[in-house]
Amino acid sequence: MKRIFNSRWTYRLISLFLAVCLFLYVNSSKSTTTQQMNTTGTNSTTLTATEQKTVSVQLRLNVDSDKYFVTGYPEKVKVHLRGPAALVTATANTQNFRVFANLTGLRAGEHRVQLKQDGLNRDINYQIAPATIKVNIQPRQTVSFPVSVQYDKSRIAKNYVAGSPNSDVTSVKATGAEGEIDRISRVVAQLNLAQNTKKSINSEAVIEALDKNGQTVNVILTPATTQVNLPITAKGHSKKVPLKFKAKNANDDQEYSFQSSTKSIEVFGSESDLKAISEFDADVDVSDVKNQKTKIISLDSAANKVTGTDPGSVKVTVTTESK
Repeated sequence: MKRIFNSRWTYRLISLFLAVCLFLYVNSSKSTTTQQMNTTGTNSTTLTATEQKTVSVQLRLNVDSDKYFVTGYPEKVKVHLRGPAALVTATANTQNFRVFANLTGLRAGEHRVQLKQDGLNRDINYQIAPATIKVNIQPRQTVSFPVSVQYDKSRIAKNYVAGSPNSDVTSVKATGAEGEIDRISRVVAQLNLAQNTKKSINSEAVIEALDKNGQTVNVILTPATTQVNLPITAKGHSKKVPLKFKAKNANDDQEYSFQSSTKSIEVFGSESDLKAISEFDADVDVSDVKNQKTKIISLDSAANKVTGTDPGSVKVTVTTESK
């Protein structure tokens, strides 16, 4: 046994075995390191990849809106984004930035203005399209206009007749550029009728400001809609009756008298409705009348059990006297 361990061949074999083990260990370490490097490289590529996206955003205006009214600008603009994929995707999804035109300090008139942004990450490159816009700045103006109801009379069925339309809104405020306000010829509530209409209409109508050629004027109307009642009955189903005014919300210590140029009105309804009515009661709210006041009142068809009246409203002067 002693001879075996003292033999040179024994030491050579042990050395060879250890060398093989060391070789295998070194190769295994290199393979692991290479895999780790490859994984790190992939992650790095993902983090540094660039992406491009185009988003559509609302255009904001920096302007004294109480003093000026601006027209001619687009409602939205496009922004082309380029940068790290994660940042571009997050920005496109949240749109946590704004695009604006700074009109502060500009006078009335036409101007070309460069668009700017606020809130984009510094690592994102961007391009706004269009880069500049043309705007028209005008003094802001608000004017009141009466509202008339407009509808297509040809859509009423043959042998049927329409009374005067009655609108909940009799006047509106138009706000816009001074030049646009000057263009307004009339303000109308557009009531849409179906072809061959035979029944009374009670519908919401859109209010529009029109110029002398019937074209829509670019202004803001307040309110923008109204409820319209248009009585429609068969010809012959109408009757003229006297108008009788009654005080509503009266003071017990006062007496009220009424004067109106309208003495009688046309009422519409079925034969039984018309047979039952001999006069039309018109309630007049007198709670705000001190000595004398002229008012325009709407005629309440439902309260008098008819489908409509012509006209739909009348002017009346109320005078008070102490008892």
